[in-house]
Amino acid sequence: MTYKTILVCLTTEASADRLMNAACILARKSNAHLIGLHTLQSVEVYPGIVVDMPRQATLDFDESQTQQADNIKSIFEKHTAAEDFVSEWRLVKAQSTHVADRLVEHAHCADLVIMGQADPEHDRSDQVHAQEAVIKRSGRPVLVMPMVGDFESFGERVLMGWSATREASRAIHDAIPLLSSGAEATVLWVSHSDKDAAYLENTAHAVASCLNRHDVKVTVAHWQNSEISVGDALLNEAFERGVDMIVTGAFGHSKFYDFVIGATTTNLLEHMTVPVLFSH
Repeated sequence: MTYKTILVCLTTEASADRLMNAACILARKSNAHLIGLHTLQSVEVYPGIVVDMPRQATLDFDESQTQQADNIKSIFEKHTAAEDFVSEWRLVKAQSTHVADRLVEHAHCADLVIMGQADPEHDRSDQVHAQEAVIKRSGRPVLVMPMVGDFESFGERVLMGWSATREASRAIHDAIPLLSSGAEATVLWVSHSDKDAAYLENTAHAVASCLNRHDVKVTVAHWQNSEISVGDALLNEAFERGVDMIVTGAFGHSKFYDFVIGATTTNLLEHMTVPVLFSH
C-alpha cells in the first residue's frame, strides 16, 4: 500500500515552504497526486448584531485575502514545477467561521493529510484548533509538521506510541506506507501502574511482529514513570533516539480514553519537536 492522494493544507504563507518541502518528499516517494489547499476567510457575522461594513473595508479585506492566496499558490508552484508527480492547486471559500469545515471535506477524499503546527503569530482567527478538528473529523491520518526545524526524511527512524487501543493500532498501520524499506521503529508502551502492564507488553510485542513482516526493524521499549505524562514520555524518547517521526493514536473513542489519549494529543500538538502522524 502507498499513499496516492496527499492533501497539504496551506493555511498561512509563513508555513507554506516547510509544508511543501514535506509534501513533495512524500509525494515523490510514492508518485502521489499532491493537492495544495488554501481557503479564503469568510467575514464573521454575529447573530443579533447588524454591522454596516463600509464597501472600501470589504474591498480591502478581499484584496488582502486574494494577495495571500496568490503568494501561497506561488510557493506551491515553485515546489511542484520540476516534479514528475501530478500536482493540483485548490482555492476555496471558507463559507464558515471555521476553516476546518472545508479542510475536512477535502480530507475525506485523500489518503494522507499534511498540516502545520498551530502558529498563534500567523494563524487567522478561523484557523484556531484546525488541526484537532481535522484529526477528529476527517477519518484520515494527519501528519502535523512542527513550526521550526528542517526535516528531509520521514519514516527512517520512527517512534510509535502503543496503548492497546483502536487509535494506537490504526496509527501504526497508517504509518506503514510512510516507512522506508529497512526502517527502524521503536514501539513504546507506557505504564503508570502494574494493572495493565502484562497486557500492554504482550500486545506491544505482537504489533512489533506485525511490523517486522513489513521489513521494519522493530524494538519494543517500556517507559514507567508515574510523574511524567505520556506525551512527555514520547517527546523525551523521541529526542533520546533521534527519530524523524512520532506515530500515535489521537484523542479517544470513549470518555476515559479521550481523557488519557486526548491529553497526550494536545500535549504533542503544542510541544512537538519532530513531525507527528496522528490517527483517530
